[in-house]
Amino acid sequence: MTELSLISTSNSKIASAFPSGLTAVFVGGTSGVGEYTLKALSKYVPRSKFYIIGRSKESADRIIRECTEQNHECCFEFINADISQLQRVDNVSRQIVAKENSINLLFQTQGTMAFKKTTADGLPLTAALGIHTRIRFIQNFLPLIQRAEGLKRVVTVGAGTCEGGIDLDNILAVGAPLLVFRDQLASVMTLALERLSEEAPDVSFVHTCPGVVDSGISRDAEGFSLKVMLFVSSLLKPLVSTPPAECGERHVFAATSGVYSPRKRVPNSTAFELAGLPLSRGSTGEIGSGVYSVGPKSEILPDKAILVLKEFREDGTTEKVWSYIMESFESILGTSKPVQ
Repeated sequence: MTELSLISTSNSKIASAFPSGLTAVFVGGTSGVGEYTLKALSKYVPRSKFYIIGRSKESADRIIRECTEQNHECCFEFINADISQLQRVDNVSRQIVAKENSINLLFQTQGTMAFKKTTADGLPLTAALGIHTRIRFIQNFLPLIQRAEGLKRVVTVGAGTCEGGIDLDNILAVGAPLLVFRDQLASVMTLALERLSEEAPDVSFVHTCPGVVDSGISRDAEGFSLKVMLFVSSLLKPLVSTPPAECGERHVFAATSGVYSPRKRVPNSTAFELAGLPLSRGSTGEIGSGVYSVGPKSEILPDKAILVLKEFREDGTTEKVWSYIMESFESILGTSKPVQ
């Protein structure tokens, strides 16, 4: 665990570390963790540009107004889009690629608990938002992230540190119990980030778990048992939840700190490092491996999960999972190549 005081100290140095500002893309930035992080980050980095991709213009307008009040030097652009379909992901990506030469940060939080819904692409909505659209956005923006100066990072907010078993006959965990679903998709995402890191070793990838926070992910929850569980959780929330301000600070740290360095480190090309905080242990168990799975209190990936992921690399599960996702892209989009 990293103390919040150290994280706040680190975050306070961001402006001096990135004097020219950043370009960041927030997918799902109109509520929950995305909103908290956007507000916190825009407070720290002047002269920065933020793209906010979401469905609620009303929420986006409110967030942009609040962010502008605390930092007049930042620029915000809202893209109103339901990105549950891959073609829409590509359309949004093309809009941004046409305007920007580089991107420092891609921050994704899109998700749902509507386990019974499927998209027009034929994918379970939970997997489409939690896996497919996230990987597609990363693919599309990775060339621009690699062109960035200073910070080159991808953050996906999901179930980091919960990595567990994968049923290769049901890679998307359709119909699985909630905790099995969570642990399996956590592994799928972390393995996919490792695969992407091989293509872009100069980019760092962080998979976080925010813990219990106020967000909109449960608004589409389906099924009596799930709603009962969420009700019970709401009663316990005051005891276990992470306040929005702390959640924002911790995710700004995940998005900027040099403790989460790329696998290929070039002097003065990554985010700064706060004195006293060493490089973090990555998903392979190695220090500074380039892919990091991080818990609600900024904990590192536990040994048990590291061993699980190690087995997946050794028995070919990683490649099977990656092939499955790329085949989905080929089937739906006609290509697995990123947009141009």
